[in-house]
This record gives sequence, C-alpha cells and structure tokens, in this order.
Amino acid sequence: MRVLLVDDETDYLEVTAKRLTRRGYEVTTASDCRSGLASLAGSPVDVVVLDLMLPDMDGNDCLKELRKDYPSLAVIMLTGHASVHTGLTCLENGANDYCLKPVPLDELVDKIEIVYRDMKLGDNTC
Repeated sequence: MRVLLVDDETDYLEVTAKRLTRRGYEVTTASDCRSGLASLAGSPVDVVVLDLMLPDMDGNDCLKELRKDYPSLAVIMLTGHASVHTGLTCLENGANDYCLKPVPLDELVDKIEIVYRDMKLGDNTC
C-alpha cells in the first residue's frame, strides 16, 4: 500500500516513514501542502496522512484542495491540537478519520488499514 505523509515536522516524517516502511508500506513524504499535492500528481497513493498545521496552508484547506482532484482518496488528518470541534471539522471537510499526535504506530497502522479497506469497499464514512 502506498502512503503519503504530509507534515512540517521533519523528525516526525523521517521516523514515521521509516517505521511504516518496515511494516511494508511504500511511503513518500512532503513537508507542506503544495509539495504533497505535487507529489500526488506525480505518484498516486492509496492513503494520505495529513497534518492539520502546515506552513503554507491550514490542513483543512489542504484537504479541500486535495478533494477537488482526488475525491475518493483515503485521508487521515493528524493533529496535536485536537478537540471535538476539530475532529468534526476534519470529517465535514472530507477526512476519513483523524488521529491525535503523538499517535502510536500501531494505532496509525490500524487507521490506515481501516480507511483503505473502507475506501475500497466504497464506504467513506467513519
């Protein structure tokens, strides 16, 4: 499965990409929204893990941009500033799920597998 991680925290990107790669995922990374969208255009993925706080654009705005070209792509929002309102806003904007930072790797892997399976089955609700 191909996963795109979009996060401005370089250490988080490197560590998470290595750990997901060890679990058998093909992982690409981007440190901002524009780089993530450019990466998707050149190399499609199955799941995007998208940080809410990006340097060039709010994660929810990035999600809206992403949904214009990739309406059925599985997206998990990642945030360290979570609240019920934040989670609901992410889901209303088209995220398939969201995680709180720091997210344990096993939990992230479970969510990746679930949203991917649901997207393949045509169920994009949480």
